[in-house]
Amino acid sequence: MVILDVTIINVAVPVIGRELSASLTGIQWITDGYTLVFAGFLLTGGVLGDRWGNRRVFCAGVAVFTVSSAACALAPDAPVLVVARLVEGLGAALIVPGSLALLQQTYPERDERSRAFGVWGSMAGIAASAGPLLGGVLVSTVGWRWVFLINLPVGAACLMLTMRYVERSPRLPGRRPDWPAQCAVVAAVALLISALNEAGRRGWADEAVLAGLGLAAVAIAAFAVRERLARSPVLPLSLLRSRAMSGGAVIGLLFNFAFYGMVFTASLDFQHQRGYSALSTGLALFPAAAMTMFASVLSGRLSRRTGDRPLVVSGMLLAFLGLAVWAAGGSTLAYPLLVAPMMAAGFGTSFALTGSTATVMGAAPGSRSGTASAFFNTTRQVGSAMGVAVGGSLLASATVYDTGLRTAMAAFALAYLTAAGLAWLCVPSKAERA
Repeated sequence: MVILDVTIINVAVPVIGRELSASLTGIQWITDGYTLVFAGFLLTGGVLGDRWGNRRVFCAGVAVFTVSSAACALAPDAPVLVVARLVEGLGAALIVPGSLALLQQTYPERDERSRAFGVWGSMAGIAASAGPLLGGVLVSTVGWRWVFLINLPVGAACLMLTMRYVERSPRLPGRRPDWPAQCAVVAAVALLISALNEAGRRGWADEAVLAGLGLAAVAIAAFAVRERLARSPVLPLSLLRSRAMSGGAVIGLLFNFAFYGMVFTASLDFQHQRGYSALSTGLALFPAAAMTMFASVLSGRLSRRTGDRPLVVSGMLLAFLGLAVWAAGGSTLAYPLLVAPMMAAGFGTSFALTGSTATVMGAAPGSRSGTASAFFNTTRQVGSAMGVAVGGSLLASATVYDTGLRTAMAAFALAYLTAAGLAWLCVPSKAERA
């Protein structure tokens, strides 16, 4: 549900924007409001999972997510929809850390855990691949509100299955949320995404945009200082000293920035410039997401033979080549020529997901599994929000549309290339893993 709500909305927001009279900035907030709260509260979700038990917090998140999805479907205007998406993001922030922590708890042996993470990634891939197509079908037939209503039966089934089949997880009552640090995280994410969203309307040199970026940096610094002084830090700085932990998290940020930024930018391009319907846009984006269906499972199986480093590096290089082709061709490329670049980006991103997940989770002690999962997914969701904001802002601020599209795709390609370099330095080799 969490990943589906990231990708399904991309083909729906242009229609939502027209029906609710939302501006481009409003469309970005319908997408990014969810991701902003999701990213901002993931660390708190991880700490609460460690403190109260991951299964309990996971189920609470599913309940919040399901109820807020109903509110999204009933929203009469754009502001109400944005608020409902914020609450939905809070539910997602409680769900995701528990999902990985429960896998960590259930599969303590490394090879079995890698396969489990591969299945976890493939489920995300199925959601990512189904999102644009399912969104197009729903918008074109029963309307955009069903993009959110579809979560209701899924959420109910998830709650029942979890309560029946997932064992209770241990609780650590001494683990308390660090609310000053949490406020700093939310402020940093909100300021950063707000500044990037406003850059498309105000321009990158606008004083408000620059002030937002500066204040975001101050909030990050305040978080670091608080964590150094806190008795029970939400994210112990000792974890960040691990090259695998910090490097794997940055890799996750970069490939989410590139992939979800590409999907959002392509969705706008297909509907606003090429004249595709919502359903046609979903079909057009399907090659990018379809490759994620099996790439995670494949990498989970291969990691036993090769280790994680070759898989992450090769996945990022493949995705880089795909978007570099799109950046070179720009808006002049016919759609058939975009299929291979989109497939490369989808496959490469998902191929690297399992290895980067295993790297981060393997670098943390079991008592910090919820925190490690939350940290990794926080950086990924910040990357997603940044990708949407940067892609939309570059298209909106460019005087020539083709220049904005080429610049966006070049930025996403560069992110993949940087991730490949970091993976070579930070992801353990097979010998180091042993």
